[in-house]
Amino acid sequence: MAAPRSLRELLEALEGAGQLRRVKAPLSPVLEIPAALRMAMRSRGPALLFENVRGHPGWRVAGNLFGAPGRVELALGTRDLEAIGWRLVSAAWRPPPLGLREKLRGLAGVLDMARYAPKLVGRAAFEEVVLEGGEARLSRLPLFKCWPRDGGRYITFGQTYILDPATGVANIGVYRLMELDDKRLAVHWQLHKRGRHAYLESIRRGGEARVAIVIGGDPAAMLVGAMPVPYPLDKLLFAGLMAGRGVEVYRLPSGIPVPASAEVVIEARVDPRGEAVEGPFGDHWGYYDGPSPGWPVAVVERIWMRSDPIYVGTVVGKPVMEDAYIGKAAEAIFKPVIRTLLPEVVDLNFPVHGVFQGMLIVSIRKTYPGQAKKVMMALWGLGQTSLTKIIVVVDEDVDPRDPGQVAWAVSANVDPQRDVLVVPAAHTDQLDPAAPAPGYGSKLGIDATRKLPEENNGRPWPPEVEPDPEVDARVRRILEGEGIRLD
Repeated sequence: MAAPRSLRELLEALEGAGQLRRVKAPLSPVLEIPAALRMAMRSRGPALLFENVRGHPGWRVAGNLFGAPGRVELALGTRDLEAIGWRLVSAAWRPPPLGLREKLRGLAGVLDMARYAPKLVGRAAFEEVVLEGGEARLSRLPLFKCWPRDGGRYITFGQTYILDPATGVANIGVYRLMELDDKRLAVHWQLHKRGRHAYLESIRRGGEARVAIVIGGDPAAMLVGAMPVPYPLDKLLFAGLMAGRGVEVYRLPSGIPVPASAEVVIEARVDPRGEAVEGPFGDHWGYYDGPSPGWPVAVVERIWMRSDPIYVGTVVGKPVMEDAYIGKAAEAIFKPVIRTLLPEVVDLNFPVHGVFQGMLIVSIRKTYPGQAKKVMMALWGLGQTSLTKIIVVVDEDVDPRDPGQVAWAVSANVDPQRDVLVVPAAHTDQLDPAAPAPGYGSKLGIDATRKLPEENNGRPWPPEVEPDPEVDARVRRILEGEGIRLD
């Protein structure tokens, strides 16, 4: 199956699969549409297309596009998300070519990567309406207020594009953007985000950061904004890698390339002298975050959009919500990268109720003492997993997705004094409500593997109970002969 090239193609694919419902009753983007999306997300319900948006005639609003198993795969045109990660690994970590045949194969690999690069086009769907000056007002857009105590209306699924001035690499991030007034947005760039680094580099060079905020467009580009793509890999290139073909892009007057199929594009400059109080906002931890001062301000200069635009929004909160399925897709895509960097890793699981940054359970093929702690340290030094608060390491025969098996491993294999590691004064998720200061707290590692003699005062670990297979087979035949099936 081919990956859809636009939001509209994705909506058609969802409707064709029976996973889209149209809502004709008038609903407001202030609390009402978010409430409907939240109900759909909680029930693994359909994607929704609201066709009568109160206060915004001519607009439609789409949401919960990825809020059920299989929808990310449909959006990327694949049933095997891990294959995307192996595609990246095979390009980055292939052995050096020695003979002519290997060199030709290596050249073919380079050419293969080239087909994932963005494709520049001269026309864009969003050129139909261009609003500038006083006409470029945020109040024209059906921005969401998601929760009753939110500090205002937000863009919740906009992709913020910014070019790194040092490298020219395109970054795309899904950051929450709070409407301050008709022309200004508070940009919630957390400390560790690639977009913030590019912004700070622009300021360091004495320039002014330019951004483009994209609504809708190529589904691969929509998703890549929420993916932990390692720097300096270009996110538009990675979007093409995910979709299996390059993303068609249109270059804005600011020089920023954006998907040509976008529904709305907001061009803005980020004022280096402007700082805003942002929040409160009901975030993915399930609590209100903020209000907090010091966030950069994006000043709107131009709004491009289709003549019949479709707005896209999402809602976050206590899991499980739409972001959980995007997060599980990222887990599958980047598992090959982690397994390449840490070959002992067998499998891993970010439990959705652990809010991803909260907990990671990883199984390893253990061969030497201290290996579980080595894996913890390595993961805390890698990109997005550096934000993970709690890491539990289990043996390869323990399924990290089975809470019962993990609970058994922690209970049976852990001596708290020996196997629990606390790392104080560490970088954490800036939104973690338990951290004593934003972005600064501690880590917890639990070694729930069986201990080697070196780790257990020289004593061998006791053998695990196992049945006699011949006795089990004989008894099973007897029970089945009595009409008792135990499968």
